[in-house]
Amino acid sequence: MKTQFTLLILTFGLFLNSCKAQTDLINDEFPEVKQEVMETFGAIAQSIMDGDMDKLISFHAYGPKFTEFKNGEPRNDGEANEAHERNVFGSVTKVIKFEAQDLQVAVYGDVANLTFHSDFVLQFGEDIVTVNDQITLLFVKTKDGWKMVHEHHSPLKK
Repeated sequence: MKTQFTLLILTFGLFLNSCKAQTDLINDEFPEVKQEVMETFGAIAQSIMDGDMDKLISFHAYGPKFTEFKNGEPRNDGEANEAHERNVFGSVTKVIKFEAQDLQVAVYGDVANLTFHSDFVLQFGEDIVTVNDQITLLFVKTKDGWKMVHEHHSPLKK
């Protein structure tokens, strides 16, 4: 009986200790996970610079929950996002500049929010376009790595 009581006390103690050690999703920084998300973002940028649209699209988790806001228009879905990205980034003839200013990554367990101000200069044939937007990319950790489930693009005031 004494052994069972001791085992019960030890088990209860371990349970209480594990409850105290729970992760603080709001305040913890998760540096290793941040690095994974940054590597994914770097691969996304590289796919754009390489003109590899299939690779770019592979970083999205298209499905019924995917959403995008851009150009002040109503929300659209994954089908519209894919068509837009293939059309726009597939038409780039040269990436002159592709920088992310004020980049921040906030990790909340298996969800990460990446925000930045774009400083992109892209060439489309003879036309040169500068893109200075506020961009939010919402990622979810999947069995295939970090995937975008939401994008938001809005012009950055000068």
